Amino acid sequence: MALLDAALRQLSADLGDAHSAGLDALRAGLTGKIPAAYGLLALEGDLIGAALFGPLFSTVRGAAGVYVSDLWVTEAARGQGLGRTLLSEVARRAGTLWQAEWMMLAVYAHTPASRRFYERLGFEAQPQATQMRLPQPAMRRLKGEDG
Repeated sequence: MALLDAALRQLSADLGDAHSAGLDALRAGLTGKIPAAYGLLALEGDLIGAALFGPLFSTVRGAAGVYVSDLWVTEAARGQGLGRTLLSEVARRAGTLWQAEWMMLAVYAHTPASRRFYERLGFEAQPQATQMRLPQPAMRRLKGEDG
């Protein structure tokens, strides 16, 4: 869990993101009867890559899928096929765990090299969709937790 935390912290730093998910949040999300997410690590002596992923279902696609929320490969290991290897393992595990038949992820606009990598693997942009997020305070209100 500590290695996954280190990888995700480095990814956040690489992207210029704030990082809120510490070890307690990871433990809560990745353990228990129904995990909210699953993690993979790539180790070659040292930590060289990681993926964080979870289930989703689409009525449009008529099947379960997998959402890759985080994919990170060290600078030194990039260009050697590790990202593809991690995504392949995500696809296999998601297929086994919940019969996932498709994969989705988001790519930051300021990371064109990442977008090219995903496009080479066959990912397609979804111009007809806008990704929207309900932040934590609004989620609490929606759940009726904050008056």
